[in-house]
Amino acid sequence: MTRRGRTRRTALRVALAATVALASTLLLGSPGAPAVAGPTTNAAPTTNAAPTPNAVVTWDALAQESIWDVAQQPPNAQGRSFAIVHGAIYDAVNAIAGKPYQPYLGAPAATGTESVDAAVATAAFRTLEWLFPAQQAAIQAKYDNFMAGIPNGTPKTAGAAIGQKTAAAMIVARTNDGAFGPRQWVTGTTPGAWRPTPPTFGSDGAWTMDVKPFLIPKNSSFPVPAPPKLTSAQYTREFNEVKAIGAVNSTTRTADQTDSARWWHDRKLTEWEIKRQLAVNNGLTNLQAARMFAMVDMAETDSLIACYYEKYKWNYWRPVTAIQQAASDGNPQTAPDPAWMPLLVTPPFPEYTSGHTCYTSASMGMMAYFYGTDRMSFSATSAATGTTRYFTSFSGALKEVVEARIWGGVHFRAADVQGVKIGTSTVAYIVPRYFRPNY
Repeated sequence: MTRRGRTRRTALRVALAATVALASTLLLGSPGAPAVAGPTTNAAPTTNAAPTPNAVVTWDALAQESIWDVAQQPPNAQGRSFAIVHGAIYDAVNAIAGKPYQPYLGAPAATGTESVDAAVATAAFRTLEWLFPAQQAAIQAKYDNFMAGIPNGTPKTAGAAIGQKTAAAMIVARTNDGAFGPRQWVTGTTPGAWRPTPPTFGSDGAWTMDVKPFLIPKNSSFPVPAPPKLTSAQYTREFNEVKAIGAVNSTTRTADQTDSARWWHDRKLTEWEIKRQLAVNNGLTNLQAARMFAMVDMAETDSLIACYYEKYKWNYWRPVTAIQQAASDGNPQTAPDPAWMPLLVTPPFPEYTSGHTCYTSASMGMMAYFYGTDRMSFSATSAATGTTRYFTSFSGALKEVVEARIWGGVHFRAADVQGVKIGTSTVAYIVPRYFRPNY
């Protein structure tokens, strides 16, 4: 092995170890722990004007318009859409750069003279119009507007051809991939079993477990232990914790905790803004940004597929059901409150494990690996709350979301903790196998 090869493998091991260790910094506070120090809504750092976004960042924002602003896809569907778009973008940019990294699906022949901007735009355009045929006219208009800013000539035409090829390959790979299939959640009646929750009594998203993963072997790759027994001391602690601090009328939850719970619950995920902000502020090139977005989006999506498999397997009740119907759980230490309601609207699927912590641990873990550090400052503004929260580390953000789901009354602590393990396990599987340097 060459010295360069040894150095690269050593760096990989160190970075991967740091990424996996991220979980140990979270798992994770004692029940009833105080608010995580650091992120607040009134501690904005002084910043200079942001640099101009590159083509990858620009098309991520344009993709968000289709995926969320128009289609209003829920988080489990959003992840797949972003991963499809950015997988095609990555393969196109990587091909033009001469394949410095492992391709995802493949690398069309390229000379390196092709327009990267044209390739990015075309890869995104073609995948988006496939995902959202009803938006074809609007997506076409955005594409035409972007392409008008690229000088006409062979580089533009050749770059568009590269993007067309990688988009076509992605579309073939994701056709009939299990998305939006017929699977339904099982409505239970016994203590501990999930059932639809007020006020919506919805049931949605079970198909997520059947989606073909992008990178991990299968949906059952990262099994978790059973949720705490209803008569256990752990369940009693977690029940009483969420009952006190997660209630809509809680007297123990602080104003900042309330904001945090609502901020993290925003379906217009703040993680999108965080990824774009970091890419711009760190001056990532198109190639670097394409690799980072593909890695993060695929890890997030695969972690959700694994998470939803566990949700379906354990079919566990939500806090609102558990607290309202505690008289049936056989535990004398859990007092029922038939009128109890959580701060947040409970999502329409089983509780265990937490999809949000699966997703966010994969996101934060992969970014910590990509940037080679946990210490990174970033912020994001929630459209739902109108507030901005600031963080100085990826682990700090992840610690907060673990607590926020309890503060919001929609999860027990065990579900959040096990969700983090699924997300970090997803990252640990992906890092040594995909998107690796070819030098």
